[in-house]
Amino acid sequence: MMDLYAARRHADEQTRARHEQAVADGEKRLLARTTDGGRLHSYAADEIGFARAGTGPIVTTAPGMLVLAMIFAAVTAFSLFLLAAPTATGQDPLWGALALTAGGIAGAAYAVRLAVSEFRARKIRRERGMPDPSPRQLD
Repeated sequence: MMDLYAARRHADEQTRARHEQAVADGEKRLLARTTDGGRLHSYAADEIGFARAGTGPIVTTAPGMLVLAMIFAAVTAFSLFLLAAPTATGQDPLWGALALTAGGIAGAAYAVRLAVSEFRARKIRRERGMPDPSPRQLD
C-alpha cells in the first residue's frame, strides 16, 4: 500500500514539475485531477473547457450547461409574459419585468457560451486521448 502511495506522489511531483515549467515558458495551463482515478494532469487552455471550481453543487458538463440555458430561456419567456400581461386589461406594460428579461437573456447566452466551450474542449481531449478533468481544480 505504501508503494502505491509513494508511486502516486512521485508521479504527481513529476506532473507538477512539467506543469510549472510549461507555465514558466508562457503556456496557459491548468493543473487538475482527472475523473479516471484522480491522477494529476496539466491541461492546456483549449483542453479544459470551462472552470469547474466553486462551492456547493455546480454544473460540470456541456449538457448540464444547456439545461441551465433552457432554464434561463424559460425565465426570459416568463418575463416577457409579465411584461405584456397587463396590456390585456388595458394597462401599461410592466416595464420592471425588462430587468428580468435582460437577466434571462444574459444568463442563457453565458450558459450557451460555456456549453460550446466545453463541447470543443471535450472534442480536443478525445482527439488527444486525454482524460476528463475532475470538478476539483488545484490552481
